[in-house]
Amino acid sequence: MIRLAAMVKLLVVEDHALVREGLVQTLRQLDVDVDISAVADSDGANALLEQGKIFSLILLDLGLPGVDGLSCLRTFRQRYPEVPVVILSAYDDPHTVSKAMKSGAASFVPKTYSSDRLLEVLREVLSGRVFPPDSSPSAFVAISPPLPNGGNSEPSDFGLTDRQADVLGLMASGKSNRDIAGILGLSEGTVKIHLTAIFKALGVSSRTQAMVVVARHGIRLK
Repeated sequence: MIRLAAMVKLLVVEDHALVREGLVQTLRQLDVDVDISAVADSDGANALLEQGKIFSLILLDLGLPGVDGLSCLRTFRQRYPEVPVVILSAYDDPHTVSKAMKSGAASFVPKTYSSDRLLEVLREVLSGRVFPPDSSPSAFVAISPPLPNGGNSEPSDFGLTDRQADVLGLMASGKSNRDIAGILGLSEGTVKIHLTAIFKALGVSSRTQAMVVVARHGIRLK
């Protein structure tokens, strides 16, 4: 079982009051002493951070009023790089997940997750690891893995062929297998074969996990 620090200080940034209150109640189930601050927007979050309050983790909704969640995420990562930020979102398409992870999120939690699943993710991140949205515990990866070529990698660095790179690029843009097949003039069966090879090369088992690897390693795609 993961052991967390005796005191965990959390910041929840969520504009919907009922959701925010529900999150606070859920976070109290982390089995440790928790100090939870909850605000409705980026201004409220920045006010607390600028006062010098230190947090163990920030749980950030992407759909904030005013400054959007991704912009807020980038600001947090620039100003407070030592504080992991977990994104909470109603949208978990590959494009959104990739943008969030590339912007420095420690993990991405779809709002469809159960409370138990959310707590599982937060425990892993608080222990120093990333939790891709649809992975099992065995698929956790370090928050700051070595990035080939300074985090600006080519698909060939991972053993991908040009055609596999094309498939990966279209997958990253949210295209379905059928769409990819039509664009590249392939059969859907051939696309699935390429995807299997891509997942193996990246060491993943799903599209979402593949997008996490692409984002974390800065793989250049067409």
